[in-house]
Amino acid sequence: MCGIAGAIGYIDDSITRGLRLAHDAMRHRGPDGDGHWATDASDSPHGVQFAHRRLAIIDLNPRANQPMVDADTGYALCYNGEIYNYRALRNQLRRAGYTFRSESDTEVLLKAYQSLGHTVVSRLAGMFSFAVWDPQNQRMLLARDRLGIKPVYHTTIHHDDGEQTFLFASELRALLATNLVPRRIDPTSLASYVFNGYVTGPRTIVANIHRLPPASYLQVDLAGRATAPVSYWTPPRDVPDALDEHEAVGNLRDKLHAAVHKRLVSDVPLGIFLSGGIDSSAVAALAQRGSDTPLRTFNVSFDEADFDESTYARAVASAIGADHHELRLRETDFTDQLDDALASLDQPTFDGINTYFVSRAVRDAGLTVALAGTGGDELFGGYRSFRDIPRAAKWGRRLRPFPTTLLHATAGLASRVIQGRPGSVPSQTRWGKLGDALSAHGDILAVYQSAYGLFSQHFLKQCLQPGLVNGELTHGLHTDRAHELADRIAGSGPLHAVSLLELASFLGERLLPDTDAASMACSLEVRVPLIDHELIEALALVPEQRRFHPLGRKQLLRDLALDGIDPGLFNRPKAGFVLPIERWCRRQLRDQIADTLEDAELCISVGLQPDAVANLWHAFEAGAPGIYWSRIWALFALLRWCRAHDMSLQPTEAVDVPV
Repeated sequence: MCGIAGAIGYIDDSITRGLRLAHDAMRHRGPDGDGHWATDASDSPHGVQFAHRRLAIIDLNPRANQPMVDADTGYALCYNGEIYNYRALRNQLRRAGYTFRSESDTEVLLKAYQSLGHTVVSRLAGMFSFAVWDPQNQRMLLARDRLGIKPVYHTTIHHDDGEQTFLFASELRALLATNLVPRRIDPTSLASYVFNGYVTGPRTIVANIHRLPPASYLQVDLAGRATAPVSYWTPPRDVPDALDEHEAVGNLRDKLHAAVHKRLVSDVPLGIFLSGGIDSSAVAALAQRGSDTPLRTFNVSFDEADFDESTYARAVASAIGADHHELRLRETDFTDQLDDALASLDQPTFDGINTYFVSRAVRDAGLTVALAGTGGDELFGGYRSFRDIPRAAKWGRRLRPFPTTLLHATAGLASRVIQGRPGSVPSQTRWGKLGDALSAHGDILAVYQSAYGLFSQHFLKQCLQPGLVNGELTHGLHTDRAHELADRIAGSGPLHAVSLLELASFLGERLLPDTDAASMACSLEVRVPLIDHELIEALALVPEQRRFHPLGRKQLLRDLALDGIDPGLFNRPKAGFVLPIERWCRRQLRDQIADTLEDAELCISVGLQPDAVANLWHAFEAGAPGIYWSRIWALFALLRWCRAHDMSLQPTEAVDVPV
């Protein structure tokens, strides 16, 4: 696991200097080593430069350092991630005549590209982003794993003389650190952020910086000209008739066991996040069954009893025979480390600090690798969305003949009956957005986005400056992205459609980027076996009734992984790993949040309406119904991030801001 950065195209001193700044800004991603490589620039102003930070996981010998160059052919690789099937690939390449100097997956990837070219991406199983320079064809390939676990960002610098340079890095902040990119907010991405609470791709919060989509690659020539991204994999639609239920479940069991066991390969200390819920318990149980010694499991507990699930985690660890560790997080710990947690966010998000605190605790306990249960809810129907969204879509279709104004009025009445009379700001829960959901007339994507959005369409327009909610935004997404997701779920049943949206949006746009940024800020690698692509393909073959029902229980995952453990440990309301932030916002953090949200000048500079933001904060303080902490925290995180990185809607010259 590492940090990568590079440039291809026109190379001058400013590019070289900027790349070194990007490299330095990612020190946290790779404290174990660093490296630079460049093509010979003696006879041309065009060339390639790679920079790398190493977090050593497999083959700790310096011979596995990067950038890695094949001395015989000149191929060069800059790579971040883990290739779990690298040993099988190495054996295949050896039979084809290739030789190896190291035991690393890096060298296997380099040789595999030489053998297969860009088609190598479809042969890789793992999490990765990488760039490889191909001297024979004079082009660079930039690629990303299927689920988007490992990110890579890119931009093009246009020079005064018409030349251009393509830049890439593992973090958006690393590209900002080059001082070559204007610190200007992308207006449509801002509107999308306020709608969702995180930035949806492929654009980013910074104008002209893009995130390479999951399961895609692009190629760049020596003039710095990049092709459009090419997709090489999409999650399968449901195909329940392909296998009978018994065969499909047996196949899934094999893939699930394999997904966990191949992620236990490590030359450094490894452990497992164990919340005590079904997903992390499934991963821990399967991992322990394949180990001859007790694996280390970690749980973060709280003084606030209704947020603390340490009792359940302790019981699961005891049942599977793990070496369990409890890490206490108190309110004072949170406030003391909040600046570091916010600084770990690569883009503004309301969610990433959860992962930061657990990653910090686990890294401080001596681990370099941790397995997590991410993905179980999305794949096995654990969220309320699997029940609520198909139901709202069904009612939306039934109510299609009624005017939108009547639907909003009726939904508003229902919200007041259920949640009480609103305060100065109407409820922004799913009930408060019911009118938006019903007005979607049964469109699953629109209903999904309405359910997950932080604000109603009405309040969103109040919160943003005029013109920011425009035709480039559809259902809170960039319009091209909305069309792509609509095509992806077309023809699928409602439950599988929700699962595909959870994978693409909640997981792909929120949880995975946040996990990468927050964990790597602590120099910790997080592996997520439940979203192994072969497991996802196997799951699509399981009939819907067996896969999802009873809704919310994840019974199929329980049957496959938790047999032998008292089922009563998991028969409780779903909680998830949530910090008691709402309480802390009203206590020690109150003044800090108020100072930020009531800073009218800061709000205006980033495109927010100061009065609406202040009203939202005051409604939260007053305990108005349906104004949850996440709404406040999303705007707080946005404003803090923009202030820290000198970002505004107006273009500014790049300045040297610490990252």
